[in-house]
Amino acid sequence: MKLTSEQMITLHGFNNLTKSLSFNMYDICFTKTREEREAYIAYIDKQYNADRLTALLKTVADIIGAHVLNIAKQDYVPQGASVTMLVSEGPIEQEPSESFEESPGPLPDAVVMHLNTSHITVHTYPEYHPDEGISTFRADIDVSTCGEISPLKALNFLIRSFDNDILTMDYRVRGFTRDISGHKLFIDHEISSIQNYIPEDIQDLYQMIDVNVYQENIFHTKCKLREFDLNNYLFGYTKDTLSIEEQLEIEKSVKWEMDEIFYGKNMIFN
Repeated sequence: MKLTSEQMITLHGFNNLTKSLSFNMYDICFTKTREEREAYIAYIDKQYNADRLTALLKTVADIIGAHVLNIAKQDYVPQGASVTMLVSEGPIEQEPSESFEESPGPLPDAVVMHLNTSHITVHTYPEYHPDEGISTFRADIDVSTCGEISPLKALNFLIRSFDNDILTMDYRVRGFTRDISGHKLFIDHEISSIQNYIPEDIQDLYQMIDVNVYQENIFHTKCKLREFDLNNYLFGYTKDTLSIEEQLEIEKSVKWEMDEIFYGKNMIFN
């Protein structure tokens, strides 16, 4: 029988490694008029209000086996919301058997892992271009854990919880823990890419780029949808109400916005 990393390494005391996942998603929409823009922002504020975000984070806590200690939530004026959740070790329903394997994590029907005191946060950022008809919704979720499990196990659920045009994800292992001989361990599991924690059916939907610094235990992956359907970026109407010229111009504008976010730089629009 092959031993897991947990079984092969006996630690001196608690696992003190901190594992942090930063999950950022972007939803792009073309809002031609002020009325469309205001309607889109109102829709986003309703769809992702503090109560719904709290429910989402509670599910993340369930997936990683955490017990919720405290919740602070806020809906902002004129737009946006935040939720901060302090969590601690939760009940273990069965022995962890895959916490060190690179594989997509469970959906909410399975809770098998645990951690010690940590936190989960979410902040939303609806915004719009001042004159070019583009509105962008961004949600940032941070999952920080101490102990055995990687918060990457929540990725499967998180990706399926939003309409994602662009995804950027960062994962870092910080600090160290010791084995019984006093030898420092700066990471307790093998990882080659965040992509290995994303199911294949989701990977097929995205163009993906990795930027990893293995010697520093820093991993970065960004994703952009492969298929483009203009109807998914219009708010309140469909492309058949537009002329071909209008469709092409809007498609160019939306794709340009997506490329700038994906590559992380401003580009000349022509």
